[in-house]
Order: sequence, then C-alpha cells, then structure tokens
Amino acid sequence: MSEGAGAEKSFWEHLDDLRGCLLKILVAVAVLTVVAFIAKEPLFAIVLAPQRDSFITYRLLDRIASLWGSEAGSFSVSLINTGLTRQFMVHMTTAFYAALLCTSPYIIYQLFRFVSPALYVNEKRYARKAVTYGYLLFWIGILVGYFLLFPLTFRFLGTYQVSGEVVNLISLQSYMDTLMVLLLLMGLLFELPLLCCLFARMGLLTADFMRRYRRHALVVIFIVAAIITPTADAFTLMAVALPIYLLWEGSIFLVKRQEKRG
Repeated sequence: MSEGAGAEKSFWEHLDDLRGCLLKILVAVAVLTVVAFIAKEPLFAIVLAPQRDSFITYRLLDRIASLWGSEAGSFSVSLINTGLTRQFMVHMTTAFYAALLCTSPYIIYQLFRFVSPALYVNEKRYARKAVTYGYLLFWIGILVGYFLLFPLTFRFLGTYQVSGEVVNLISLQSYMDTLMVLLLLMGLLFELPLLCCLFARMGLLTADFMRRYRRHALVVIFIVAAIITPTADAFTLMAVALPIYLLWEGSIFLVKRQEKRG
C-alpha cells in the first residue's frame, strides 16, 4: 500500500495541498526574479559572455589551433536593439528564466513532496532516482550548450557573410532566442540515457538493439550535429557530434546494467 493509504484525504484537501505547493513555488520564483532583475550587471555578464572573443571556449579553440600551427582568429559581433521596449522586456524575461533555473531544485522538491504520498515505497525510491538523474543530466546539457554548442554556432553564424558588402547586424532578441532554444534543446537531449533506461525497464529497449543500430545512430547524430551547427568546419562538427555520440554509448551501458538487474 502507499504510505498515505492510512490517512485518506478528500479531493478538496488534495486541492488545498496543491494550491499551497504552487503558492510556495510562485513566491520563490517571484522573489528570485526580482533579485535577478536587480542584479542586471552580473546576470548579463554571463548571458552575453559568448558574444565576446575573450570567452573561455574561444580562448581554448585559439590554443588548440595554435598547436596545429594555425590561428582561429579574433572576431567582433555587436548586438543591436530594434524596439523601444525590447531591452526592458529581454531584461524581464531573462531574469524570470534565471530565477526559474535557480529555483528548479526547490520546485522539484515541492512537486515531489506533493506526489510522493501516493507512491509505494519502491516507486518512491525509483522516482527519486529518476528525478535526481534527470535533473543532473538536464543541467549537464545546459552547460554543454552554453560552453560548446552556442559559442560555436554564434561565432560561425555571427561572422558569416555572403559578401563583404553585407554587414551583419544581430539583434539582441535574435541572440537571446537562439541562446534559450539551444540550451533547452541540449537540456532535453541529455535526457536520452534516462529515457533509454526507462524504456529498458519496461522491456521496450535492449542493449543488443542499440548496438545493432549503432552505425545508423551515428549517421543520424552527424545529421543532427550538421543541422545544429551549419558549418563546413570538421572540428566544429565533431565537437558537437561527440557529446551526442557519448550519450548514445552511455545509454547502451546503462541499458545493459538495467538488463542485468532486471
């Protein structure tokens, strides 16, 4: 039986608990949104860091290029604002997203605390592990996107010209939209090992199947990497494809372990 079976609650009591849970989450997000909004300078120092060629990823690429006897070269891309209220709105939305990320552990804790009484003991244990690993993988994906994928994409697309007569004018809104979308995509993509483990636990996926279609997966991975980073640079393509391929290999390992346990 579930832990909460001894003290059944009515629908309205559950609704009351849910309302209290959501209220706590809203208050926490609202408070941190205000804090992030006030801390404008450090917030946008982080958000706009990949715009500058002094960003750690670019400096690392320069060092790697120097080892090969070539130079990656410096670059300069300026952002412009195209709307009267656009900078203020970008400031507000960025502060909200930052607050959402910072309060995400608390949000997950509150939601799990609300749901957990309805779970069996073993279900609660598996759910806790799945939530913990899923959260860590999501953050790893965001960091890979921020330090690898977005800088490579921005440097290529921001400096690409069909002609020297055409000057790139990158809007702040375009920069922020691309950054947010890529970080979200990488965060979701890094959930692949967890999803594979869940499918293996349900008997829908096996390690042999994944190994058999490894070559097909590799082709798909390179296609996805080429779409994400539309550049002819082989190093950039490999830098994006390698983490995704490692996710596939890690998923095979985890599925195999799951099969041995099951």
